[in-house]
Amino acid sequence: MNEQQTINDVLAAVGGAENVKNYEHCATRLRLILQDDQLVDKEKAENVTGSKGYFFNTGQHQFIFGTGKVNQVYAAFAKKMGQGETGNQQTFKEDVYANLSPAQKIVRTLSDVLVPLIPALVTTGLLMGIRGLLVELGISFSADWYAMFEMLTDTAFAFLPVLIAYSATKKFGGNPIIGIVVGLMMVSPQLPNAWSVASGDAVPLHLFGLPISGYQGSIFPAIIVGWLVSKLERWFRKFVPQMMDLIVTPFLTIVVTLALVLFALGPILQVAEKGVINSIVYVVQAPFGIGYILYGGLQQLIVITGLHHSLSIIELGLLNTTGENVLQVLGTASMAGQFGAAIAAAFLYRDQVKRSNAISAAIPTLFGITEPLLFGVNLRSMRIFVSGMIGGAVGGFMTYVFQLAATGMGITFIPGLLLYTGDLSAMLKYIAVIIVAFAVGFVCVQIQRGRITKEVNH
Repeated sequence: MNEQQTINDVLAAVGGAENVKNYEHCATRLRLILQDDQLVDKEKAENVTGSKGYFFNTGQHQFIFGTGKVNQVYAAFAKKMGQGETGNQQTFKEDVYANLSPAQKIVRTLSDVLVPLIPALVTTGLLMGIRGLLVELGISFSADWYAMFEMLTDTAFAFLPVLIAYSATKKFGGNPIIGIVVGLMMVSPQLPNAWSVASGDAVPLHLFGLPISGYQGSIFPAIIVGWLVSKLERWFRKFVPQMMDLIVTPFLTIVVTLALVLFALGPILQVAEKGVINSIVYVVQAPFGIGYILYGGLQQLIVITGLHHSLSIIELGLLNTTGENVLQVLGTASMAGQFGAAIAAAFLYRDQVKRSNAISAAIPTLFGITEPLLFGVNLRSMRIFVSGMIGGAVGGFMTYVFQLAATGMGITFIPGLLLYTGDLSAMLKYIAVIIVAFAVGFVCVQIQRGRITKEVNH
């Protein structure tokens, strides 16, 4: 790909370099915030060299290039703009937040806290899959080796509040080390284990008339810890003498934060968190698979908004409360439906170059990345997108029929197979869901091929 031509096309589409206020990139997209959105030429933006699609959302003009290539484009763009490749990330986030509604800011904040944790959680899920595969193959473990596998598979979830407290403290501008310390205190062995208390194998401590136990598996209390640490640290620093700052400020920050979490905010947040997770489970498990059908059909709408990473908080809650994550299967079904619709639509292009671009935009979906497919192919015609939604909905119903759920999170579609290596029957059902959703999406496009052909070739 000629990055220089691509950059020239992008700048021509957005009104020139002088109209670019800020820029950044994610896994697949070059994101621009402009001085004046009215200067954008949408037709040029949709025909940028090497781009698989363009869209505007939450004040950002986003060009889809796909994994790997977006890094090259961003490096070339940064060079053209005369700035370093990472020099404006913080100001970009500030500009993004300025364009968000209060609800969007909350969801975006949750995403910013949880997304950095995904690699660790994905690794844990893969290790669980490997352990399951070895058991499925008939390999038996001694107590020592089983303990070793438990260390590999359970540590990240056992210390999840520590990871979240660190990420949240860093996000809110506090000292991450203090966040880690308070997070460790939340799961300290001196506190009765939350899961043991829930199962009746342990009893909570009683202080000031309140039952106190550990925060294993908790999410929202750990996020609040990060926020409190960052706010209290800055507040105490305003009046603590500088010569005492190194000792007094961390001491007060840790003590006050822990007191609030253990005796005030924490118990309330735990109850609220359980209520939210149980409500979601109730909706998904609506009679006759209605919840499965709706989620399978509509999940990719959340991806369009760019807020899909916030679903991780729900997946974590499901894993912590039920040990299973049905959203992984339903998300894959939604992707497979859109993938089937995109492949069918690709062959309706008369222009060979456009057909090739459509197929290349669809391929990353196999690895769980759907933005190139959505913005480069399916959203060019609502008939294609709706066909994909129907495929995802049917895949969701299949998930309900099979009563299928994953034991991990973070990976979908083909990589998601690794979450089922411990159960051959579940893996075959997972593959069947993908095939059915793909086929239905494909067929729905073919049924409308006459009208869709006119739309994509106009």
